[in-house]
Amino acid sequence: MKKFLGILGATAAAFLLAVAPAATPTHAASKAVTAELNKKGTLQIGLEGTYQPYGYHEDGKLIGYEVEIGKAVAKKMKLKPVFVETQFDSLIAGLNVNKYDLVLNDMAVTKQRKAKYRFTTPYIYSKSELAVKKGNKDIKKITDIKGKKMAQTTSSNNATDARNLGASIVSSSGFEQSIELVEQGRADGTINSVEAFGAYLKQKPNAKIKLISGGSKLETQEIAGMLNKKDKNLNKSVNKALKSLQKDGTLKKISQKYFGTDVTKK
Repeated sequence: MKKFLGILGATAAAFLLAVAPAATPTHAASKAVTAELNKKGTLQIGLEGTYQPYGYHEDGKLIGYEVEIGKAVAKKMKLKPVFVETQFDSLIAGLNVNKYDLVLNDMAVTKQRKAKYRFTTPYIYSKSELAVKKGNKDIKKITDIKGKKMAQTTSSNNATDARNLGASIVSSSGFEQSIELVEQGRADGTINSVEAFGAYLKQKPNAKIKLISGGSKLETQEIAGMLNKKDKNLNKSVNKALKSLQKDGTLKKISQKYFGTDVTKK
């Protein structure tokens, strides 16, 4: 994605420090919350760092919707945000070994994930759609992907949706590679969020893809922060910060900046 997905790519974990520019502090981390943090005084946040508009690099700087949310949440909690970048398929594993406190990476809330992890209150209500190569005459609606090859990160909710519709998965390291696999004809399509495709086509209006609605076959997804199951107090504290950011209009402002609309409400 260059500007879209970042110059650095999805490489080994890298650390970036940033201080939130907005959001008035509402509460300091209690002893119970501090005990659950990987490092006192910091909120370590896992993300890809290659996924526009959620978290990506522009001119060497990490920016994006979830980056700004992470900074704002940390400031509300009087903590310093530390962003830890890794590939999508390593994000959950990193949470398991306490590589970070919180994952902010367009993570859909699913029954399977909720059984093993904690989630914050949702900050995106997202609809997915299908991208196929321009000129593709075999796929006209979402159900036509049965028996076709979809380029997806294997552990993503989009991959699950593709499998449920009868497609096979061509493994991808991320959004940009998925698009490339489709354009190269190595995959028949890829499923992702309306927001992600919109941001991509804004950057690359001549991309050789066309979009097909998911209709009722792809349900609206609740997107939220993901935490280790044991971090009950931290989960409550992050939720308190998110509630405050929703109330004071910060979430809406950040959403409109990156999506042109408010994706934080159902």
